[in-house]
Amino acid sequence: MKKKVLALVLASAMAASMAACGSSSDTATEESAAASEAASEAAEETEESGEAAASTDYKIDVILKTTASEYWGYVMAGAKAASEELGVEVDVKGATSETAYDEQQNMIETDLNSGAYDAIVIAPLQGDQVATLIAGTDTPIFAVDTNIDAPEVISFVGTGNVAAATQGGEKAVELAKEAGWEEIKAIEIAGVQGDQTNSERMEGYAAGINGAGGEFLEDETQYADGVADKAVTAMEAIMQKYPEGVAIIVANNDDMASAAARVAKADEAYANTVFVGFDGNKAACESILAGGQTMSVTQNAYGMGYMVVEAALNYLNGEEQEAFIEAPAGTVDASNAEERMETLAGYLE
Repeated sequence: MKKKVLALVLASAMAASMAACGSSSDTATEESAAASEAASEAAEETEESGEAAASTDYKIDVILKTTASEYWGYVMAGAKAASEELGVEVDVKGATSETAYDEQQNMIETDLNSGAYDAIVIAPLQGDQVATLIAGTDTPIFAVDTNIDAPEVISFVGTGNVAAATQGGEKAVELAKEAGWEEIKAIEIAGVQGDQTNSERMEGYAAGINGAGGEFLEDETQYADGVADKAVTAMEAIMQKYPEGVAIIVANNDDMASAAARVAKADEAYANTVFVGFDGNKAACESILAGGQTMSVTQNAYGMGYMVVEAALNYLNGEEQEAFIEAPAGTVDASNAEERMETLAGYLE
């Protein structure tokens, strides 16, 4: 257990240091060492305090938006690690895609009515619909990645999307200036229209870009349902309307940002465009290092999966939980992409 808890705490500390300290390799090395020492002490304290939740008959259900992406793979890995280390049975499942609304709703209805679970964790595809499904249930509900506006929800574990995207927008303007852009306009290739997470990220991107001296063209937003093939179509439409190029393209996730960068690569007007994704996954880091996607806003997906199971278990054991449990966010670009990849690889060991 000590090894896994150490990895989780260290990963969170490293993510936070990315956000706060930029890209200096010396600084990163020093802070990594400090984080490692702090994490070791925390892990020792955990073992010394006793394994209060090491053995339990509780069963926790985890229903994700999908299981068909790298990002959600990290969330699954975190939830499964918590299952092993905390001694609680966890079922992890998800829809086949982020637009398979009926599929996820059926999962939620089935599991709520089964009476088989002591707590249910949900990453909602449609928050309003899920709020209706869980209304009046006595089963403790926890939200992960995307909140559910319902009194039945005990805690939400996730990234502060507005603040994280604001940070990403500010960094994008900085990189656009370094790339030589004088007129810094930005267009978003968004996810699913009406999705709460998508709306929050759009709000944050706009705040960060406008606040740093750029111009977020809200009326030019292209919705691509969070998938790469639709992002290609969206990017082609942007290139046709703006043949002179656009300084910044922000996307709701890394898959869309990388796809947009690929389709724009042959267009000289977009050679210096800053392509921004969200999640900071391995594929994004590989794209950044290969000269495709420029940067990403990083999330601790593994940490979310672990923390939400831990929060559910603690609640079942009688411990009061915060309404919002925040997982740290940061940014990754060419200066720290290799370090980020090492962190992600550690989540799956």
